Amino acid sequence: MILPAIAAGVGVAVIVVSANPFIVRAQDAAPETAQSAPQPAAEPPPPDPAAELAAKRDQTRAELETLSKTISLSTDKVSALQQSIADLEKSTESIRQALIDSASRRKALEKQILESEKKLADLGVKEDGIRRSLHERRGLLAEVLAALQRMGRNPPPALLVTPDDALASVRSAILLGAVVPGIRKETDKLAADLASLAALQTASAAEKASLTGTMTNGIEEERRMDLLLAENDKLSRSNTAELGAERKRSEELAGKATSLEGLVASMESEIASVRDAAAAARLAEENRKLLTDEQRAQAKALADSGVPDKNRIAPAYPFGELKAKLEVPVTGDILRQFGDADGTGHEAMGMTVATNPETVVTAPADGLVVFAGAFRSYGQMIILDAGDGYHLVLSGMDKINTRQGKFVFSGEPLAVMGAKRVASATALALETNRPTLYIEFRKDGKPVDSRPWWTAKDTGKARNDS
Repeated sequence: MILPAIAAGVGVAVIVVSANPFIVRAQDAAPETAQSAPQPAAEPPPPDPAAELAAKRDQTRAELETLSKTISLSTDKVSALQQSIADLEKSTESIRQALIDSASRRKALEKQILESEKKLADLGVKEDGIRRSLHERRGLLAEVLAALQRMGRNPPPALLVTPDDALASVRSAILLGAVVPGIRKETDKLAADLASLAALQTASAAEKASLTGTMTNGIEEERRMDLLLAENDKLSRSNTAELGAERKRSEELAGKATSLEGLVASMESEIASVRDAAAAARLAEENRKLLTDEQRAQAKALADSGVPDKNRIAPAYPFGELKAKLEVPVTGDILRQFGDADGTGHEAMGMTVATNPETVVTAPADGLVVFAGAFRSYGQMIILDAGDGYHLVLSGMDKINTRQGKFVFSGEPLAVMGAKRVASATALALETNRPTLYIEFRKDGKPVDSRPWWTAKDTGKARNDS
């Protein structure tokens, strides 16, 4: 009963204790009639962390796509790139090696962008969490700040000013002993939240600045690859009319084929460039089997060193020996693995990887391009004959940068993903609008699990990505 009177006499805040956490209500110098506190509203269900992170990643990805459209290379940088390509030795080997190196750098930059995207999304979720906490406690914080303001504007009297103030000082000390710990607790919590919020904003700004530089480097590397592809096309171009006729014939055969096995068989028998290249590759493979153990060991050591013959027309080593050595053709997130439900009541015959827009697609292994073009519900598709009875199927790309009948090396750029997911039978029931690459390994015409072939850093559990 005397607490409001004491407060009125010393002009400080009074603690009102309730079932809720600590609440401070600022009181005027004159006593007022206490008002009943409003009933707290029902608390909303806590947010789902996974859904919140997925939504923030979508938002971050959209912001980055908008940012990428504002980045451009300077005239000097473009000129320097063109000069660097002009200075290259104009040979098939040098151009193709430059393409492989460019694709490797580009994939590394794409991986950095993907990691930065995830980091920014995580920082954004944490920042939203602090803001949400501050918003939910805004009533309490307003009362704490009001109490602090009143205490600063009208502090209790000092003990040794006049004897008349002694009793008031004692009363103030008793009151503040009850009030200050609660205020201090809330004040410290508020200060910690604000400090965390400032640190998160600083980290986000630094990550965005770093990401902008990475994206600029990625655009530069993309431009370099375009120039290299143009030079490579000049060197490898045969009769234009002949290529046009073969392309038209392959489209007719693709339209008639009812299966991948039928498509491969028709390509290797009906398309001259594929037939001749396949025959040469098989001959080279047979010759390799005739090597002595010592010669085979030397060839394997050379291949393992990463510098196999750049003029080869057959895989540098048997495909069955490449387990745990291949890199996934794109940088991205694995959404579905071999054997997972494919959304149609069946098991997936391959793996599906979600990528960012315009991600480069590289050859996972040496191989002959048996087919490059559109095929039924697969969309744009590339089939590689990797030897040993293995065929590698890639589909879902937007632009193909190779042609059938060409032998490609591991790591060589083959295609580019589009801006969004291509509707196809292999991408059904995927909860994402991101571009998706479908990868299928086939042994003697039958799908096999590709996981044993990927390096340890590229393998992982499939996850749904929103």
